[in-house]
Amino acid sequence: MKLSDIPFGLTDWSAIERTEHKGEKGTAYWQTRNLGDIRVRMVEYSPGYIADHWCSKGHILLCLEGELITELQNGKKFVLRPGISYQVADNTEPHRSVTETGAKLFVID
Repeated sequence: MKLSDIPFGLTDWSAIERTEHKGEKGTAYWQTRNLGDIRVRMVEYSPGYIADHWCSKGHILLCLEGELITELQNGKKFVLRPGISYQVADNTEPHRSVTETGAKLFVID
């Protein structure tokens, strides 16, 4: 990843529009900034959220609040709590998000 053509700037996340994305169960709420080729998001999952697809997009993800279970399509599961992050490249390991309690994340992809 090369960060280019992005001038210094601040993001007031409270001013970024929130969009709704239904999962298999529950709802994800995204606040999104596109900075050149990079997408930066605050994502909040409702309690009981289960993603409706296996994602092959690469991400760097940091759990800010709650607890997130990241499932890989091969059956492995990883628990993220505040202060824990993961990173995965594009088209390597399909994954999906699940949370019983809800979670808030900061995502770069």
